[in-house]
Amino acid sequence: MLENNRTKTKDPIYLDNASSSPIDIDVINEMLPFLTGNYGNPSSLHDLGRKSTIAVSNARFRISKLIGSKYNEIYFTSGGTESNNLALIGCARMLNKINPSCKRILISKIEHDSIIETVNFIEKDLKFEIDYLPIKKDGLIDLDTFSEMVSPKTSLISIMLANNEIGTIQPIKALVEIAKAKNENTIFHSDAVQALGKIPINVNDLKIDMMTISSHKINGPKGIGALFIKQGLHIKPIIFGGGQELNLRSGTENVCAIVGFGKACEIWKEKLESVQTEIKRLQRYMIDRIVNEVPGSALNGSMENRISNNVNFSFAGINGEDLLIKLDEYGIEASTGSACSSNKKQKASHVLKALGLSYDQVRGSIRFSIGHQNTQEELKNAIDTLKNLIKEFRKINGVVLRE
Repeated sequence: MLENNRTKTKDPIYLDNASSSPIDIDVINEMLPFLTGNYGNPSSLHDLGRKSTIAVSNARFRISKLIGSKYNEIYFTSGGTESNNLALIGCARMLNKINPSCKRILISKIEHDSIIETVNFIEKDLKFEIDYLPIKKDGLIDLDTFSEMVSPKTSLISIMLANNEIGTIQPIKALVEIAKAKNENTIFHSDAVQALGKIPINVNDLKIDMMTISSHKINGPKGIGALFIKQGLHIKPIIFGGGQELNLRSGTENVCAIVGFGKACEIWKEKLESVQTEIKRLQRYMIDRIVNEVPGSALNGSMENRISNNVNFSFAGINGEDLLIKLDEYGIEASTGSACSSNKKQKASHVLKALGLSYDQVRGSIRFSIGHQNTQEELKNAIDTLKNLIKEFRKINGVVLRE
């Protein structure tokens, strides 16, 4: 029986930053006035309402600076899931009105569930045809395959910039160029929730039409996200009411969260390059040690085209969920993949299956995601614990690795 000789501390080694990141103290301080004194509704005409309006405007400006967009191309939502729903359903409803003969949507097989489930809805309710783009074993899209699958009737494409499970960065700019050459009216959306704050992003350089981003992945508050929509593109709303966000997303603005999101973007705009260089070093340290010291380990996804904080491994002869639970007992918090699904819906990762991994390889996977607060000493402790646990699990289960 595995024993736990480590007392769980008040400060665990948190290596699940891709699920959610700790909120920055400067973000909290920026939000506090809007939780106490400046509590006005931005739609109100009095002084407190005007202060909230100004705060929302300032946040919109800060966010636009991080992604290279115009101020008025940022629309606030409740997070990445709503932004993805709004982008795809809103666009599909618009296309139904203006071009009902072109009703094909192309997405990759490794998109987030909030994309996959949304296109399932669009297929059934709006009668669109959905094409699913395969990926290579390294988690990247093959440009020739993409070109073959895009047709003049492809009206909407959604390809994530960085994958939430394996961290692979897709060549979005090249994909957009291929798609627009086939049909200049094709609308291209990208889920950039995991890419924001990890790599430089400029929507004009990428030439995309819509992009999803979220706050709590970059040390901001939960429950707030945004959708970039290129000026001139008029998608349909999916929430109706008071007409906020230029009639695209009704509902009273979550001012304090919007302010926090804006501050988080401002912080990352200033420190992205320096911080990500250090996180990349820690990532390399972790990957090298696991590859060299844990037999039967395999890195999932490209090493070269990967965001700096992602470390996803499959371990032969290991059940990833059992390992995850035991790591948590030792105060090490990681994930088996996406944390956006209910615990009641545990299922094999569609991302890892799309890589061509076997059931056992998928089942034996663990994702570590590093944050700027992590240290090399923490990673050392985590790796040492991981090595011992895997060795013990294999011994108990009678697993013998082939040389």
